[in-house]
Amino acid sequence: MAKRVSVIDIGSNSVRMVIYEKTSRFAFHLLHEEKSKVRISENAYKHDGVLQETPMQRTFDALENFLKISDSFKTKKVLCVATSALRDAPNKQDFIQKVRQKLRLNIKVISGEKEAYFGAIACANLLPEQHNAMSIDIGGGSTEIAFIDAHNVSHTQSLKLGTVRLKELFFDTNDIDGAKEYINKELNKIPTKEISGLVGIGGTFRAISSAIQKSQAYPLNKLHAFAYEQPVFKEYINKILNANDIELEGLFIKSNRFDVIKPGALILKMLLKKFAITDIITSGVGVREGVYLADLLRSSKHQFPANYNTSVRYILDAHLSDKEFSNNLTKLSKQLFDLTHSYFNIDQVYRERLSIAAKLYPTGSNIHFYSQNKHSYYIAQTALEYGFTHQDITLISTLMKYAKNKLPAQSHIDKYQILLPNEETVNSLSFLLSMSIILLSHRPRNIDFELSFNDGVLEVKSSSNLYLAKDSVEKLQCLKDFRVIFNS
Repeated sequence: MAKRVSVIDIGSNSVRMVIYEKTSRFAFHLLHEEKSKVRISENAYKHDGVLQETPMQRTFDALENFLKISDSFKTKKVLCVATSALRDAPNKQDFIQKVRQKLRLNIKVISGEKEAYFGAIACANLLPEQHNAMSIDIGGGSTEIAFIDAHNVSHTQSLKLGTVRLKELFFDTNDIDGAKEYINKELNKIPTKEISGLVGIGGTFRAISSAIQKSQAYPLNKLHAFAYEQPVFKEYINKILNANDIELEGLFIKSNRFDVIKPGALILKMLLKKFAITDIITSGVGVREGVYLADLLRSSKHQFPANYNTSVRYILDAHLSDKEFSNNLTKLSKQLFDLTHSYFNIDQVYRERLSIAAKLYPTGSNIHFYSQNKHSYYIAQTALEYGFTHQDITLISTLMKYAKNKLPAQSHIDKYQILLPNEETVNSLSFLLSMSIILLSHRPRNIDFELSFNDGVLEVKSSSNLYLAKDSVEKLQCLKDFRVIFNS
C-alpha cells in the first residue's frame, strides 16, 4: 500500500478528505483533513433526486481544491467514494464524467450496504471493543446501520433516512407527523435484535455528543470514544427537538446545523423507542477510515492482528529513539505490578495500562529532554486516538506526566476525577512507574537485577552497581510502609 493515501467521501451534506500516512505495516496517522459543506443534494429530493446545477458546481470546485491539497502532500493514491446523493441521482453520470474528464478523479459510487460496512469496520477496529452494538450513520440522504460484536460486522443496511431528505420532504412544510410516519416505516426495516450499545457515526451524532460534552464541562478534549448513558442522550435529544434557534445555540449546537439537527434528532429519538439501548459511544471515524482500512487490511480480513494497537505503534514509530529502554521499562513495570498489586490493592485490569504508560514514557524525550514528562503526557493524551476508552487515555497520560517526579497533583486528580480510578489506585500505579524508571537509571542493555517482595519490602539483588537507583529511591515519595533494600 502507498505510504500516503487520500480518501475523499462525497456525502449528501458535505464532501470530506483525509490524508493518512503509514509509519509501519499497520500503523498510520492523520496528516491532513479537509471538509466543505457543499450540500450536493440541495433541492434534489424535491426534484425526484435530480442533482441541481449550483450544488454540483460547488462540489466540483471543492474536489478541485482537494486534489491540489492532496498533490501538495505528494500522495500516491486517491480513493474517492460517493454515497446517497449520487447513488440516488438519475443524472449522476453527468457529474461523474465531468469530474473524471476535467479533474482526472475516478468517483466510485458505493451501495448503501457497502457504506454501512465501511463505517462499521472503522468502528470495530478503531473504537474500544463493542459487544451487541449497532452502528448508525445518519447522513444527509440516507442512514446506514450495522451490527457490531467485537471485531465482527454483520447485517449492513441502508435506509432512505437522511437529515437533508427529511428537511426538504417534511420539515420545510412543518409536517412533523408525516416525518414520524416516514421514519417509523424505514426503521421497521431493521431486524429485531437484542442491542445494548449504540455507536454513533457522522456529523449529526458528533454534533449532539459534542454539545453534551460542552454542557457537562467534560475534562478531556476528545470526541472519539466519548461514551455516556442512554438517559443523558435521550434528554438532550428532547431538548433539541423542543428548542428554537436561540435555544439551540444555548444547547451548543452550531448555527450551520440548525436546519438539519432536528431531523437527525428525531431519527435517533424514534430509534431509542425501538431498541433497548443502554450505552452510547461516539465515533470520530466512519466511511473514510473504513475505506482506508479496507485497503490497509485487505490481507487480514479487515482486522488488525490480535493484541495490536495502531495508535501505540504510530507513537513508537514517530517518537521513540531508545527501544531497549522502552522494552525494559515495560517488562519491569509488569514485574513490579505482579509482585505488589495485592499489597497495594490494585485491580489486575490496570496491569496493561501501566505497561503502556511505561512503553510510551520515553517518547517525550525525543522532543525535548528537559520537558520529557510534559511532552510524553501530551503525546499520550492526544495521539492515543484509537482503541482506548477515555478512562484508559486519561490514566495512561497521567502516569506519564508524573513519572519519576512526585505523586499526581491533587488538582489534576480533581480535574479528571470522572475519568480516573480512585486516588489510591492512581497514586500506586504512578509510584510503580516511577520505581521502574529509577531502577533502570543506569540504562542496562538487559535487566541485570532480580526482585522479590514480601510484607512491604522490595529487595533488589544485583551484581551491578546501582548507585544512581539507590540515590533516587531515597528521594522518591513512597506509599504506605513500602521500603526498598539493595543487596549487591
